[in-house]
Amino acid sequence: MSQHNEVGKIGEEIARKFLEKAGYKIIEQNYKTKYSEIDLIVKKGENLVFVEVRTKVGEHFGTPEETINNKKMRKLRGNAVAYAIIKKWNDSFGIDAICIVLKPDYTVERLNHYENIIS
Repeated sequence: MSQHNEVGKIGEEIARKFLEKAGYKIIEQNYKTKYSEIDLIVKKGENLVFVEVRTKVGEHFGTPEETINNKKMRKLRGNAVAYAIIKKWNDSFGIDAICIVLKPDYTVERLNHYENIIS
């Protein structure tokens, strides 16, 4: 496994634990569509939320937030819509991002949860 993949998996696990502590129920993790992968699909109450997790070690080469560009946002929305159709989810849903910066020893330097990044 490459360091990039390893960092991503560590970030997803940190995000999953963070969301569980915040009262979210994990529905799916690493759900694959024909377009790409949805990191986390969660519910809080009756609300369905798709979560994109972006993780970096340090911020010397930019922040995790900077990796969520317009192309990525379109892909996230497309994946969410595809999932909703496949699962016959007729209610609204949200798309969140969790951006994590790790220290060199892979402990958390910062974690930001951005809700409803796509309206």
